Amino acid sequence: MAKDKPKLTSDRHLTAREAAAALGVSLSTLYSYVSRGMLRSETVAEDPRVRRYIREDIDRLVERKELRRDPAKAAARSLHWGTPVLDSSLTLIDQGRIYYRGRDALELAQWASVESVAALLWTGDHGQEDSLFAGSAEGLPRDMKNFLKLFHHLAPVERCQLLLARGASTDLGAYDLRPMAVARTGARILRLLVSAVCGGATSGPIDVSLQEAWLPRRKTACSALRAAIIICADHELNVSTFTARCIASARATPYEVVIGALAALRGRKHGGYTAEVEALFREARRVRHPRSVLADRLRLGDGLPGFGHPLYPDGDPRATLLLSFAKIFGRGPALDLVDSMVKVARALTGEHPTVDFALVALADALGLPAGSPFSLFSLGRTMGWIAHAIEQYEDARLIRPRARYVGLIPEN
Repeated sequence: MAKDKPKLTSDRHLTAREAAAALGVSLSTLYSYVSRGMLRSETVAEDPRVRRYIREDIDRLVERKELRRDPAKAAARSLHWGTPVLDSSLTLIDQGRIYYRGRDALELAQWASVESVAALLWTGDHGQEDSLFAGSAEGLPRDMKNFLKLFHHLAPVERCQLLLARGASTDLGAYDLRPMAVARTGARILRLLVSAVCGGATSGPIDVSLQEAWLPRRKTACSALRAAIIICADHELNVSTFTARCIASARATPYEVVIGALAALRGRKHGGYTAEVEALFREARRVRHPRSVLADRLRLGDGLPGFGHPLYPDGDPRATLLLSFAKIFGRGPALDLVDSMVKVARALTGEHPTVDFALVALADALGLPAGSPFSLFSLGRTMGWIAHAIEQYEDARLIRPRARYVGLIPEN
């Protein structure tokens, strides 16, 4: 009979006995794991005299043991926040921090250009931005401009999907799957999507294009838009990124990679989650009593959209950064609403806001149009999808996992 999981002393830590029980080892073995660098221990504010063991390290060792004992079971678990299944040199999530190719993503979001971060992800060299994006800023071809005018009445994401399909049929350079060629195609795709989001042909830096379309009188908003795009660029093997890698492994073009990944991103458990957060904001503003709105959602079993991320028990660092921009640009009631919702959610559930909540809060503070949080998310994540496609094209293998059949057994 399986043993119950030990009760955690906190979201982050286990006591020595809890850690040993979780691993199924003695205390002396646990201490040897620490001395061999397999586990980390640290003091906590509640009792500085006693060492605590980091839950993430314990979980990782448990998964390794399960992999050795039952590879099939471990493989199945890997599909749900489990053991890593692909190698990548792009993004590291470690101890509540995010790094793009070894560079702190939050720091990049505060000083780098969108184009330079794209170049960093795609080539490893942020200095390649000029050569990659030089041609993409010249504007859309005439046929693309006319095509965009036909569908100006559609939502931005729908315009993006239509323009991608159009681009896939006309951009012959996209069939060149060598790394630098894919990076150049990525620059064209990103510019195409910016034009789709803005509703017309654009030129110049990506953040400036968005600011001129959305907030023509607020040039200072570029910094916030830039940070939102960069911080959303990549996040390991999320649903859309794994989709992108699967499509790339079939040797589809970068356009087709982004088309498929964007479809996955629209899902309500992924980027489409921002629409639920926007609805929560509208409801809280209408009722003018956030606590009752959030409490009602909990009573109905709906949960609180925009709060709690499995990878960040101590808080999503992306949300922290974007909420700081919301405070800079927000005024009066808009900012008060955000602060109130964060405090109430924390009191009711103990959960911190996620990047989805922060994107909506930032859009609310800036007065951006409905759906803009998803637009920012999709523009940022497109950079990551292209980077993952470049990595996957270098691997000749097709991503093709097996399924464990649990249906009816055929009769002989």
